Amino acid sequence: MLTAPADSDAALDTVQRLRDSVHAVDGADALVGGTTAVQLDTIRTSQRDLAVIIPIVLAVVFAVLALLLRALLAPLLLIGTVVLSFAATMGVAGLVFEYVFGFPGADPAVPLFGFVFLVALGIDYNIFLMTRVREETRTKGTRQGTLHGLTVTGGVITSAGVVLAATFSALAVLPLLFLAQIAFIVAFGVLLDTLVVRSLLVPALTVDIGGRVWWPSRLDRPRFRTSHSGMPTSA
Repeated sequence: MLTAPADSDAALDTVQRLRDSVHAVDGADALVGGTTAVQLDTIRTSQRDLAVIIPIVLAVVFAVLALLLRALLAPLLLIGTVVLSFAATMGVAGLVFEYVFGFPGADPAVPLFGFVFLVALGIDYNIFLMTRVREETRTKGTRQGTLHGLTVTGGVITSAGVVLAATFSALAVLPLLFLAQIAFIVAFGVLLDTLVVRSLLVPALTVDIGGRVWWPSRLDRPRFRTSHSGMPTSA
């Protein structure tokens, strides 16, 4: 019997010390179980999943974007904005869960599920925006192509994001801590992604970098880079 509460850090440390002690006994094959041991194993499994799955997901997403956009710099830029959006969402969620909702804690799997949802949705909006920007860049240059692509796709992306955020928010009414946290993370993250990242950050970075964002494709050439007037410069 543990003297500390079963879900406390002190209890987790006690289980680890017990395991270190009994595993050192030759031939004992001793196991330490119980609620606290299960919690410790779950936390470690979730940490391992984060360390393994996140790099794999980002690598696959980068490969897909590189093939779709025929560039290397643009995919890195888009992945960076998605990761930044996810980090900001988790930071806000941590503050809201503790100081607004007063949740007692969080399921260890919440960060991983939140990452998978937000990266999938964020990249989806990225693809929708940047494929149109790439098409427009061929005739208008990077600056005007970005502005026109944002004008055409902005309303659709924003509407889709608002609808999706409202849909996930419905999960918050269920009396399960895990679903309530996922509902807030996905809803807030999608709104942040559609209203700020996709509407402001990505277009601003694309315009600021200019035609070099399409490196090393043929769009990274002088005639696709824009002058101060916003028109493509001559080759």
